[in-house]
Amino acid sequence: MTSQCDQRLCRRDPQALSATSHPTGRMAVMRVITANVNGIRAAIRRGAAPWISQAAPDVLCLQEVRAGETELAKALAEAGLGHWHVAHTEGTVKGRAGVAVATREPHTAVRVGVEGAFAEAGRWVEVDVSTPAGVVTVASTYVHTGEAGTGRQVEKQLFLDAMTGRLERAAQAGALMVVTGDLNVAHREDDLKNWKGNLRKSGFLPEERDYFDRWFDELAWVDVHRVLHGPGPGPYTWWSWRGKAFDNDAGWRIDYQLASASLAPLARSASVGRAESYAARWSDHAPVIVDYDL
Repeated sequence: MTSQCDQRLCRRDPQALSATSHPTGRMAVMRVITANVNGIRAAIRRGAAPWISQAAPDVLCLQEVRAGETELAKALAEAGLGHWHVAHTEGTVKGRAGVAVATREPHTAVRVGVEGAFAEAGRWVEVDVSTPAGVVTVASTYVHTGEAGTGRQVEKQLFLDAMTGRLERAAQAGALMVVTGDLNVAHREDDLKNWKGNLRKSGFLPEERDYFDRWFDELAWVDVHRVLHGPGPGPYTWWSWRGKAFDNDAGWRIDYQLASASLAPLARSASVGRAESYAARWSDHAPVIVDYDL
């Protein structure tokens, strides 16, 4: 297993799956990549397309797409994914939010919004994909940043409430499901460099971290990246564009792949696509890559 990878280490031969293909002809290994692109058009200008192509995902989950269907389709085509199957939802505020799931194989269902809420927020889309192990539900989500003591924080926690309902329902059904994305919460001290300075700030508030405790302890969801990597600190997935945060690795781990109890044992490797240098970054986030043996 790998804990962290640069752009070269994340590459693989797109044909490599044939060596482990299922007798039915469907994939036996499913590589899921999640990335907050901080605007898909800007990410493409900065070099995201060749990175995505070389990383060879089977499922690509995007957050903060900040573009319409046409712009997203053009970006995916530049990454060699123009023929893929895409589920995308935009936010009502132009240039904000937006999440998508692109799959190599056709998805059999698409659902927008979480537990009957936030359907127009551009923050949750999920698809069902048929695999040899059964139907796997993949969700891409973007939890917005909050601000302690404000209505924005209240809205953030309402979204986390809705997420809890969805995760509980999937857990009760024994579903194969992975929830990916930018959750804008660092769960433990190992998940951000300056945890002491952020104890009272949104993103590391006790009440936010309590959600994660419930998901993992009560609902048996698994932070597969952390489990496969082992203890931190890091590896981080977000660094400010400002100052020397990236160079000093003063970051936060706020991008996740959370797997249900039935899917988590099938996760085989996890890594972070940290850029080789500040100049090589195409987002302020780094992708999280997990391979599932299906």
